Amino acid sequence: MMTVTNQSQQTQAAAPGKQVTNEAGSSLFPTYARYPLSLVKGKGSYLWDDKGNKYLDFMSGLAVTNLGHAPDKIVNKVKEQLDELWHVSNLFTIPGQEQAAKLLTANTCADAVFFCNSGAEANEAAIKLARRYQQKVLGKGKFEIITFKQSFHGRTLATLTATGQDKVKEGFLPLPEGFVHVPLHDIPALEAAITPHTAAIMLELILAEGGIHVVEPEFLRKVKALCEEHGLLLIMDEVQTGMGRTGKLFAHQHYDMEPDIFTSAKGIGSGFPVGAMLGKAYLRDAFTPGSHATTFGGTPLAMAAVNATIETIIEEKLPERAQQMGDYLIESLRKELAGISFVTEVRGRGLIVGIACQGPVGDIVAAGQSRGFLFVNAGPEVIRFLPNLYVTTEEIDTAVALIKTLIEEHIAANEV
Repeated sequence: MMTVTNQSQQTQAAAPGKQVTNEAGSSLFPTYARYPLSLVKGKGSYLWDDKGNKYLDFMSGLAVTNLGHAPDKIVNKVKEQLDELWHVSNLFTIPGQEQAAKLLTANTCADAVFFCNSGAEANEAAIKLARRYQQKVLGKGKFEIITFKQSFHGRTLATLTATGQDKVKEGFLPLPEGFVHVPLHDIPALEAAITPHTAAIMLELILAEGGIHVVEPEFLRKVKALCEEHGLLLIMDEVQTGMGRTGKLFAHQHYDMEPDIFTSAKGIGSGFPVGAMLGKAYLRDAFTPGSHATTFGGTPLAMAAVNATIETIIEEKLPERAQQMGDYLIESLRKELAGISFVTEVRGRGLIVGIACQGPVGDIVAAGQSRGFLFVNAGPEVIRFLPNLYVTTEEIDTAVALIKTLIEEHIAANEV
């Protein structure tokens, strides 16, 4: 079994589970509870901090660096573009946008793409498109969007309102009208929530921030049927599940149905900030000139990263690899963690995997850093693994051995 070299087990000052809210003298707003690490270099599955410590990365920047850190092809394409052109207004044709849109539409059910800068913006665009289609194209007064409890759709006012978690909404009242939340997999509650004002149903196919809950196929079939019955649009938030992570280019390709609208971000640019909203051809009439826009969406630099990323994922069949490595990871975790009562379930799809536990896992996440192992939680009691799509069996073996040790040490330290 390979080992991860790391000096911070001796030198790290913060106790396990403790995060630094804001460093003394910082000029930043303290919006992040940061861990006491400063990461300065990355390559493949590994990161290094400013003290030279090496870390096995099973976070991937929260499902962003799907091709690993500093992938050569993307680095080279962005460097080439830096010498040519960084930015022009979207009032002009940007060839890279046309190329990226063709790649996306050729490999999905979508017919049109809108490029933006983030997942929140992509979801905001999806909400606006659904409402405008219902109101301007169909001439109906529909505006409500049904979403699901424990979902996460972003931090703008509209997308945090769409999010089914109260913690992101505190202190931001009044929130925009037009969002209704129901429990996932609760068909009667979903049926009861549909009114003459309902415009769309929006969901993640894996509730990532909400605990790695995979949507059941039968439930999704019922959602699709309700959309068809009531004239609703079906929006799928693929910000975290897209770009090969689940074993398909997009997670909805595991299911025998197509969304009207779906969104992407995170892994689509290999770390370059990019988002995309994709939809069916009949929705073009809703997004006409002047109806929606962005200054920085789809810049030549961003499109260089996107095109290189998509080409690599498709040419190297990385979704298939993610499926194989994901199966290996899940099976290994289930085998090694069997019999540990603190662990209740290992769940997920492809390379988005959750280890559900009987108590808070924050201390385990922090303790992993002192062993040179980076991962994150998904809610207070679920450990989340998000390795890159090139992850090896050796790296998975290392991660599984480390997490088993960390969990056992956590149990021992908390025994009464």
